[in-house]
Amino acid sequence: MDRKRIDELIRIDRELIWHPYAAAPATVDPYPVESASGTKLMLADGREVIDGMSSWWAAVHGYNHPVLNAAVTEQLGKMAHVMFGGLTHQPAVELARKLAEITPGDLSRVFFCDSGSVAVEVAIKIAFQYWLSLGRPEKNRLLTIRGGYHGDTFGAMSVCDPVSGMHAMFGDRLMAQYFADIFPPVDADRLADMRSILETESHKIAAVIIEPVVQGAGGMRFYPPELVAGIRRLCNEFGVLLIADEIATGFGRTGRMFACDHANVTPDILCLGKAMTGGYLSFAATITRQEISQVISSCGLQMLMHGPTYMANPLACSLALASIRLLETYDLSKIINNIERLFWSGLEKCRELPGVKDVRVMGAIGVVETHERVDVARVQQRAIEKGVWLRPFGNLVYTMPPFIIRDDELAVIAEAIYFALKD
Repeated sequence: MDRKRIDELIRIDRELIWHPYAAAPATVDPYPVESASGTKLMLADGREVIDGMSSWWAAVHGYNHPVLNAAVTEQLGKMAHVMFGGLTHQPAVELARKLAEITPGDLSRVFFCDSGSVAVEVAIKIAFQYWLSLGRPEKNRLLTIRGGYHGDTFGAMSVCDPVSGMHAMFGDRLMAQYFADIFPPVDADRLADMRSILETESHKIAAVIIEPVVQGAGGMRFYPPELVAGIRRLCNEFGVLLIADEIATGFGRTGRMFACDHANVTPDILCLGKAMTGGYLSFAATITRQEISQVISSCGLQMLMHGPTYMANPLACSLALASIRLLETYDLSKIINNIERLFWSGLEKCRELPGVKDVRVMGAIGVVETHERVDVARVQQRAIEKGVWLRPFGNLVYTMPPFIIRDDELAVIAEAIYFALKD
């Protein structure tokens, strides 16, 4: 695209579009993308960059994948969409069966959603309605872990970190929830705070909601699977449901199909999204145990009070099914372990930089934490100079690349992060 057309594109963008987590117009012009293939984004000015973000962790197979292209093309020839109220279709049925097959334990009742945030909203609504159906209306609060992030809608915002989270300004307008600290400053029982809250407040708590093993956009912090198992035991002991938000970690990002698998834990409700369609379409699912759906369906209103217009969109269902089947052909453990190993070796030298606080890696996730907030525009510019697209936030420069990435491309990403932070 010539410079004149690029400038016109940016001018119209500045005039009309409001970008995520940005002023309007954006204080820094976005980079126009003309096409994408494999692990690469082709910018409109002719530059080619490795996408170190998988389009916010969704494009696990990379871009323009022939298997996913074929799935959406075939389905498009049949029907792009049909309402799901009173109707059903083969892509939805087959996808539900596949999800029931691969998700932990006895999770098997699938509710299709529009996006990850909506999946969390549905999970919260299911938890509340479950206890209402059992004649326990007082169980209408949630317990979660400090430092978490669960989405941008109001129910989801209420369980994001109320102090350090990006939605702190809305605190007095959100449902009041309970927050436990599992990252104490000293070596201690990391579940003591959660146990203490449950001992006194479990009669008010409908569910505990967590991001198992990996906290995402709230701080990119990792914690051992043993804590997930411990939280499951606490939920059982005190009679509350467990919601696992695997929107970021589901479908292989940590080296197992689901992060809960590391702890051999089955939640009562599971939220999935992002990578489910391989980054092609916004789509999500909330999956529960049959006992929960049976209670809601037989008591009170006898129906779940939620119904998105584009629920179970056939294009998205077909893509999700193709994406999952493609994932099943991968040796996920080998692929993710290799990415983890190369990120450790490539990012470790960032520790020598004076502004760096920590370097951590888990699965196909590499994180460099700095002492101060990073200059996002500067880091992005420097990374692009090295041929890599990154999207830092706060004091974190991190990467979650597509699973198809080559070893030499992983090295380029690690070098770009070092180069971007060096000065």
